[in-house]
Amino acid sequence: MTRKQSSQRRTTLRAAALIASAAVVVVGVQTGSANADAQREAGATAVAFTGSQRAAAVQEAQAAAAGTAEAIGLSGEEALVVRDVVKDADGTVHTRYERTYKGLPVLGGDLVVHQKRNNGARSTTKATDARISVPTTTPAVAATAVARSAVAASEAKAPAASSVRKVIWAATGRPVLAWETVVTGTRTDGTPSELHVITDATSGKQLYSYEAIETGTGNAMYSGQVTLGTSGTGPFTLTDTGRGGHKTYDLNGATSGTGALFTNSTDVWGDGTPGNRATAAADAHYGAALTWDFYKNELGRNGIRGDGVGAYSRVHYGNAYVNAFWSDTCFCMTYGDGANNVKPLTSIDVAAHEMSHGLTASTANLRYSRESGGLNEATSDIFGTSVEFYADNSSDVGDYLIGEKIDINGNGAPLRYMDKPSKDGRSADYWSKSLANLDVHYSSGPANHFFYLLSEGSGAKSVNGVSYNSPTYDGAAVTGIGNVKAYKIWYKALSTYMTSSTTYAGARTATLQAATDLYGAGSAEYNAVAATWTAVNVK
Repeated sequence: MTRKQSSQRRTTLRAAALIASAAVVVVGVQTGSANADAQREAGATAVAFTGSQRAAAVQEAQAAAAGTAEAIGLSGEEALVVRDVVKDADGTVHTRYERTYKGLPVLGGDLVVHQKRNNGARSTTKATDARISVPTTTPAVAATAVARSAVAASEAKAPAASSVRKVIWAATGRPVLAWETVVTGTRTDGTPSELHVITDATSGKQLYSYEAIETGTGNAMYSGQVTLGTSGTGPFTLTDTGRGGHKTYDLNGATSGTGALFTNSTDVWGDGTPGNRATAAADAHYGAALTWDFYKNELGRNGIRGDGVGAYSRVHYGNAYVNAFWSDTCFCMTYGDGANNVKPLTSIDVAAHEMSHGLTASTANLRYSRESGGLNEATSDIFGTSVEFYADNSSDVGDYLIGEKIDINGNGAPLRYMDKPSKDGRSADYWSKSLANLDVHYSSGPANHFFYLLSEGSGAKSVNGVSYNSPTYDGAAVTGIGNVKAYKIWYKALSTYMTSSTTYAGARTATLQAATDLYGAGSAEYNAVAATWTAVNVK
């Protein structure tokens, strides 16, 4: 074989590796009487894989990963591990990878390869453009020393280091050899803590830390009489076989374990009051079902991991626990009963908020700290709000208020406001350099504000009986495109263009690319996205 033939063969093999995962599902572009805009949106919408189709797509992409790594210019010391595969109806495949270097996980090295149908144009979205290389993989600081330091840094009660692993840290500049320590414990409000601390393995300096437990704050209490997915013929259980086998459990005041699966002699759950233990379960179970249906019917995602498997819910966590949270470790949502155990945090938007943390973990995996953490929280608020509108439930109508039903403040006020986030007294309306110093629930403000403005526009108006008056950074008026287009753009950006370290500037780029895919460059929707980011000072 000549040198020229060898080069041609390598090129052919690289191209084949990049399109291998596209062969799993063949879906034609919409034709007929639909207009060009509708065809574009339909073509750029994700195909809902079955569990076996997604598994096959991931397997094929992993088999081709070595060729993909070479084709996109990674060094021979790097390897790719497939995390997710999303296929659009027009045949475009978006494959999300984690990266390793000399066998070590590269935190902040994640990337997405976008491959057009039939070996078309290829592009790559990277969390970092830095070259992944370190002088040595032998640490100068012992794991035991960094573990002690990480435990000392935790604010949780009874913290303990549950694991320490050697990694390459590439999320905040030049890649360095580091230790990642996971410190577990319990925060002062009773929420479990899983603090990840990144420490330079050469100097011992702590580089970064973030929380992995992501909090949000039948005859249901908030949603009225609803239909629930259950199993059995007597006794019945809160097991929704039509939605990935989602189950709802009663922790009965415990703060660990799974608890007991809700079981009843009749297929009637709760009585609409907090005194009946099944009432909170009905709300949580209903909220999970709505969220599942929203992602499948509106966004083409079969379960939050895209694999057809349901997460599970736990209610009655602790005693008078005023919070709710998502945990990747258990792949579950957990809800407290609120102040005096009479205001369970199981309303539609809160349930969808928590479940959407699982979606984020399965896609962009936005790190839960600084600007990426604010975008993580905003994503859950955005989809929590979107599910509430999608539900069209007369007992809990769609609005741009977060947690308005659970009365977490005790004065009837919502937890957060999307039209003007600063109304809660802590959230930011607009981007600024100081945003990274805020708690992620408050640095979410500009993205929440962006979603409201993109959906409804600026100025005074009433939606479903709620009055809003949304300002802009420079006083310029913006016009909304409706929340359906807004959440489709955000989901497309999250699932195919955002990475673990995406900042607000990166979110602008990602949503503009998503708007281009769905509606075209220079479209009214694209221009609205650009104008709306400017309206919250992201330029």
